[in-house]
Amino acid sequence: MMTDAARTDGGLAGDFWGGLASMLVALPSAIAFGVLVYSAIGPEYAGAGALSGILGAAALGMVAPLVGRNGGFITAPCAPAAAVLAAMAIELSGHGDMSAERLLSLLALTALLSALFQLVLGIVRAGRLIKFIPYQVVTGYLSGVALIIAVGQLPKLLGLPKEMSLAHGVLAPEAWNWTGIGVGLVTIAVMVGASRITQKVPGAILGLAAGIAAYFAASLLDPGLLQLAHNALVIGPIDTSGSIVDAVTQRAVSLIGIRPEDVGMVLASALTLAVLLSIDTLKTGVVLDAMMHSRHNSNRELLAQGSANFAAFMIGGLPGAGTMGATLVNFSSGGRSYWSGVAEGVLVVAAYVLLGRLIAWVPIGALAGILLVVAFRMFDRGMFLLLMHPATRVDFIVIATVVVVAQFGLIAASAVGIAIAILLFIRDQIRGTVLIAKHDLRSAHSKRRRLEDERDVLNVAGERAAVAQLQGNLFFGTTDHLFSQLEPDLARLRYLLLDLRRVQSMDYTAAHLVEQMRHRLQERGGELLFSGMPSSLPTTPDFERYLEDLGMVSSSGGIRVFDTRDSAIEWMEDRLLEAAGVTPQEDGLALNLGEIDLLSELDAASLAELSKMAHELSVPAGGRICSRGEEGNEMFLLRRGRVHVLLPLEGNRRHHLATFCQGDFFGEMAFLDRERRSADIEAATPTELYVLSRENFDAMVKANPALGGRLFEQLALAVALRLRTADSELRMLEER
Repeated sequence: MMTDAARTDGGLAGDFWGGLASMLVALPSAIAFGVLVYSAIGPEYAGAGALSGILGAAALGMVAPLVGRNGGFITAPCAPAAAVLAAMAIELSGHGDMSAERLLSLLALTALLSALFQLVLGIVRAGRLIKFIPYQVVTGYLSGVALIIAVGQLPKLLGLPKEMSLAHGVLAPEAWNWTGIGVGLVTIAVMVGASRITQKVPGAILGLAAGIAAYFAASLLDPGLLQLAHNALVIGPIDTSGSIVDAVTQRAVSLIGIRPEDVGMVLASALTLAVLLSIDTLKTGVVLDAMMHSRHNSNRELLAQGSANFAAFMIGGLPGAGTMGATLVNFSSGGRSYWSGVAEGVLVVAAYVLLGRLIAWVPIGALAGILLVVAFRMFDRGMFLLLMHPATRVDFIVIATVVVVAQFGLIAASAVGIAIAILLFIRDQIRGTVLIAKHDLRSAHSKRRRLEDERDVLNVAGERAAVAQLQGNLFFGTTDHLFSQLEPDLARLRYLLLDLRRVQSMDYTAAHLVEQMRHRLQERGGELLFSGMPSSLPTTPDFERYLEDLGMVSSSGGIRVFDTRDSAIEWMEDRLLEAAGVTPQEDGLALNLGEIDLLSELDAASLAELSKMAHELSVPAGGRICSRGEEGNEMFLLRRGRVHVLLPLEGNRRHHLATFCQGDFFGEMAFLDRERRSADIEAATPTELYVLSRENFDAMVKANPALGGRLFEQLALAVALRLRTADSELRMLEER
């Protein structure tokens, strides 16, 4: 059911309140993420980290919506960005010769390259491709990021010295700072329970306010907590020296000093960050689309995110993405247009200008508590339910593998994730066969109606030709299994048709195995056929051109290609009939009544009487015999030529239902029920017909009831045979 919020547009007022509410969610998280990244360099950089988070929230909030124009999106610093940059800072700080200034410049370079990568992804229209990364890989990566954040924040919650490891600190309660622990626990409790109290104020805001209140309450017992200088329990003074112009100038100058080895050092981290931020954004976009009943432009949003992250880099801000929490708060508060995102960014700046000095008093323990809750919510605890079912245990192993590898390095986790994505694709392809169905020509028939003697031949010789309907992707992982499935048929068949209508791709290995099938059939004087080549699909490779390049298909030889499955089956039927000495007579002399298959059982007297009731009709090639919806109850007996039965569809298209040839009949439905015609019937070649109207037939029946009964009996048998053929075709279509 659509909510009131989803039904109405809040206008500019709704955008303002949505921007305000989302700012209250995004700003505390942005500060916490900034502190997380910069604290990895040293505790004294916590204030610089808080400023970086604020500047990032402002730049991202204002630039992304102006470029993307996707209503409702809120872009802000996010957990994946903080985790990647913090892990990188920890790894680089382990180098003894790495100064803090150089480390900061490498972090900035990573953010810059990440923004450029996002711009490239948007330009090459990779928005749809990123969505296809398997969910197991994405949730494993995010759960691994959650663990990294949690492990990084527990020492801050406990107030451990920087040189003390978490494993050692957990076992050393004497090193714990109980004030910081108390502030953090209060923050966590209020943030988790906030939704039970009110839905109007974000939990992060209530948690942060409770943490600050707990800190100042503790200062009543310890006045030393009110000292800002050298106080490891709070963010501390934020350095705001210089102007935005100075910051931009400094960033621009720093680009001049970039060395090639610097790019190589951070390239993998930047690419990982770009992909993660893009996934986070597009995932938020999918959820927002469902709520707004719209569809965002994913490629334009990538361009917007790249532009926003570039702007954040230029002013020293933290990179980010379209964040789920702030976006949902914006929507529920009335924000619908892109102006709500702009309002969020502007309000971040206003909050900083008005409350900037107070941010220095934000407790580190409170920020650690907020991040621990974020990490807890980010971790996919539902993965453990996958262990309960054998069919999903492989998915659990995939998720767990990415989570574990992420603890040793996010770059390694991204590589493992990509490798697993490829293996998952191959597994899914191999798990199901590309062979949908296989039938020989005793059960698979063309739409050309065959006469009784031809059917008798095909019912015996039809076992020498078969149709194999394929689907999916023909590549090294599936074609070998297909070859094994068809190998017994290659040893006995004369003709094999591969129906490729539902095939999406083919690689060189598949083409090589198909060539082997062709040689197997040629050794026995047979032939391999293709039909339904998907060359005209705009998103599918041109199979025919590819096979021509390989020399497998050409006008002078090679595999014979048919436009439709029906035309290929008809060709095989004709070859089997020719081999049995049965040749089509449609171009020969016109048949008499007694030579029509339906009337072949009648004696001369009956035929003479019937000839008085029927009249002859000649139709040129392409001429219309009857049309769908018109009145008429005549039955047509085909003396010479060939006709097509066509069903009109929308868009001036028609579906080929059947082909009738010399000696057959059609029009029996209207003849029997006297209803309007159900399809168009056209002459494919110059055609000559006998026409028997229902009125003339009824008059004959009154004079000779026995003749009418015999004709009805023959007609009933012929219609029953056609129904059985139709049943067989429907059964093949419904087979799985």
